[in-house]
Amino acid sequence: MKGRELVKLGIPRGPGLKLALQLIGEATRVGLSHSQIRKEIRAIAGDPESHLRHPHFAELAHFLSARTKGPATHTTWEARPERAPWKMWGRDIEPEAIKQMENASELPVAVSGALMPDAHLGYGLPIGGVLATDDAIIPYAVGVDIACRMRMTVLDMPARELKGARNRLIRVLEEETRFGLGAQFKQPNDHPVMEEDWGFTALTRKLQPKAHRQLGTSGSGNHFVEFGTLTLSEPELGLKAGTYLALLSHSGSRGPGHAIASHYSKLAKELHPELPKHLRHLAWLELDSASGREYWESMQLMGRFAAANHELIHQAILRSLHAKRLASVENHHNFAWIEKHSGREVVVHRKGAIPAGKGLLGIIPGSMATPAFVVRGKGASESLESAAHGAGRLMSRKRAKASLTWSAVRKDLEKCGVTLLSADLDEAPMAYKDIHSVMAAQKDLVRVIARFDPRIVKMAPPGERPED
Repeated sequence: MKGRELVKLGIPRGPGLKLALQLIGEATRVGLSHSQIRKEIRAIAGDPESHLRHPHFAELAHFLSARTKGPATHTTWEARPERAPWKMWGRDIEPEAIKQMENASELPVAVSGALMPDAHLGYGLPIGGVLATDDAIIPYAVGVDIACRMRMTVLDMPARELKGARNRLIRVLEEETRFGLGAQFKQPNDHPVMEEDWGFTALTRKLQPKAHRQLGTSGSGNHFVEFGTLTLSEPELGLKAGTYLALLSHSGSRGPGHAIASHYSKLAKELHPELPKHLRHLAWLELDSASGREYWESMQLMGRFAAANHELIHQAILRSLHAKRLASVENHHNFAWIEKHSGREVVVHRKGAIPAGKGLLGIIPGSMATPAFVVRGKGASESLESAAHGAGRLMSRKRAKASLTWSAVRKDLEKCGVTLLSADLDEAPMAYKDIHSVMAAQKDLVRVIARFDPRIVKMAPPGERPED
């Protein structure tokens, strides 16, 4: 059914119309005919109070009922008596990011939170923010680049090949990766993720062709693919102590993830007009609502899609080098998980933060000229078993471009022994916090087991709008 027909049946334009379309999609999938749906919608629009327990359209009935009762039941903001508890790690965090975390603790659905030492300003929840909620999912607390992630592969090539086979490694990075907003392959890659059901919402169905074209690409912003050395001081990851050649990548769900984040963030805001201005970007979807279920399943799909992107990038590079994988590590950030904390099941949003459950492997990168660290989580309860996802920005992109110069960046990279194939100035090492300080601030959250030092780095070329 189209929006125009629904309006004729009595559904108001705006969030009510969007909600009706979503619920109709679900009803269609369970077998309701067009004529049945039309009859039910007309009845609900005429008398929503009588359909509050409708098996398919109860949520729409509640929405319309609240709307007819006026602002007092749907648009009035009531502050909670006290904020949800949260704790901060690190000191070098801008006041605006701290304020955003304080704002998040005002939400009626907030249970507890944490702020990681790499934190900086974001939309709604700060980057580096962790928030547990009660039966609610907040699109902007997940992030715009849904399921952004890291992946590392240790190769069976000796580390000395970073010098001996330098030109070959550069050629492979240039040939086997794609960067930029419109990056895609003329001949799309194949992966089982594209054979999954993308038709569970109209939006995911629409996005499937774009996802297929972008499968195996890296996008823009702070996304990268790089070669470097991985150093283990003791046996780990199934490897002996020593130095290895490794491949490290950082990217997410590309255009499809951005489209899903934008759609459901806007919908959440429309469904919560009662929120004061400083909380509008923290609007939520009830987890058991149609829109909440749609977003949750879309997020899960984007997680598998992002993982597939990394898998294909690493496969292509190893295949081109005729190399084999000795070990690998990967992890999400910009995601939400249903977990149990303090004896209570909650939805844990980690926006620019990684899971750090006891013994759990993770990767925490610095910048193009500073180390990344492979870690094992310590399972700290106060952080909701989370840790920083990287060094975190010290400068905004605008400030970095205005105050830094390529000549200074090149000197820094040369000093660190890094060959940069492409990047924009706002990704310069000086634009990021000191990764060593970040790691020191969270020593109670993770244990370092290996160090990765970048040597050949490829990012999106200058002029690209960031996707992160």
